[in-house]
Amino acid sequence: MALLAIETTCDETAAAVITRGREVRSSVVASQDSLHARWRGVVPEIASRAHVERIIPVIDEAVRRAGIGIEGVEAVAVAVTPGLVGSLLVGLSAAKGIAATLGVPLVGYDHIAAHLYACRLAHGTPVPTPLVGLVASGGHTSLFLVRSPLEIERLGGTIDDAAGEAFDKAAALLGLGYPGGPEIERCAKAGDARAHRLPRPLVSDRERLDLSFSGLKTALRYLVRPPGAANDTPPPEPRVRADLAASFQQAVVDCIVAKLSLALDRTGCRGIAIGGGVAANALLRASVARLAEDRGVAVFIPPPSLCTDNAAMGAIAWERLDRGDHDDLDLDVTPGTDRAASRRSSSPR
Repeated sequence: MALLAIETTCDETAAAVITRGREVRSSVVASQDSLHARWRGVVPEIASRAHVERIIPVIDEAVRRAGIGIEGVEAVAVAVTPGLVGSLLVGLSAAKGIAATLGVPLVGYDHIAAHLYACRLAHGTPVPTPLVGLVASGGHTSLFLVRSPLEIERLGGTIDDAAGEAFDKAAALLGLGYPGGPEIERCAKAGDARAHRLPRPLVSDRERLDLSFSGLKTALRYLVRPPGAANDTPPPEPRVRADLAASFQQAVVDCIVAKLSLALDRTGCRGIAIGGGVAANALLRASVARLAEDRGVAVFIPPPSLCTDNAAMGAIAWERLDRGDHDDLDLDVTPGTDRAASRRSSSPR
């Protein structure tokens, strides 16, 4: 049985074909980075219009690569929460049209839970639960108690910027490209993370599982442009820029790992799963692996290709299909972030 999964929560138009055994037969992602680079961030209207243009070609290519033909699709899954409302509606409309035409089940899935489910795809077998989950991306940086693939409870997260957004803004301050995460990581390789002692907001607060990156971003700004300096102040010279990038990256990772450690203490879980675009960062991956080794817990991290937004992680829909559960054609989207107190992904509406 083949599942067609569709992902349009933000600025990536993606489709994938996955078998019941969780074999990814194809995965196609059309990036919009070049469309949003001018604004150094996602413009919702541009994103939704680009989805409209790309959704059918992307689905066609995913089905072609899978070698099944559209008639071989026996269920359609689509991310319906959280995300940008215009972007979500494009994916849902396409999914409904295909499901209705083929007369096959329609399944809405949770984008955040799917990021964590990517660990299942990478691991090859079900990931033991309960565990602490981290989703870190341009729009999300939150910690979850994962009781099952379809049941996640938010423990805490950013109270302002997401980690990926902070990287975007830091890259802009340093005169680097967009998206900021990969640019900061590349630049940091030539730098010294100890060159600048940047703040680690909320790290010493053992009462909260929250993170904050706005103050860290401001501290970097004052190093690059002291108070009173003109906005057109040239970016730092390469050596200084590399040190600033390395110091900023280290501070972001330290904040995340500190709260992961606290979450392990709070929950008593014996495992960690991470997902989201920032989870592709090599320093974060290595730091989480060290934390897991030090604490004697298991760690599950997908390959970078499954960290950034993709439709292969829509394989989570099989968890519902396997128990005979699916949605009606009146399924709707739920835009926004992942800041709800908890979410049972089996009921995305």
